Amino acid sequence: MDQHSDETDPGRRTRGLEITKQAAGRDADGGPGSGGDFFSMTIEHLFAEVWSRDGLSGRDRRLLLLGLLVGQGMDDALQVQLDAALRTAELTPRELREIVVFLTHYAGWPRGAQLNGQVEDLIARSGRDGED
Repeated sequence: MDQHSDETDPGRRTRGLEITKQAAGRDADGGPGSGGDFFSMTIEHLFAEVWSRDGLSGRDRRLLLLGLLVGQGMDDALQVQLDAALRTAELTPRELREIVVFLTHYAGWPRGAQLNGQVEDLIARSGRDGED
């Protein structure tokens, strides 16, 4: 049994908030409407349980999620994940550009063009264009 599977664990929310901060590169305030069950389940299950499992690194999980979001055309969520990947230094500008080239060949040219625009805008806004 996984070490984090006890639903009565009082540290789940704390652990979930810590992992959310690591994954997002900032505190999870939840924003408007964060007082409900959805936010709690996201923090206490998705992050405290799923993102904290052994077997894949946070970077591995991010790469899988980026591929899924590109394939599904979920541009808003993709933008959040690209930003988090660059902000947390999980991925460099060079690696993000390589992801564009790779995923374009699987997701199709229109999706790749959209992704390229998102990546280039993000890199330009971050001021990290010359970094590897």
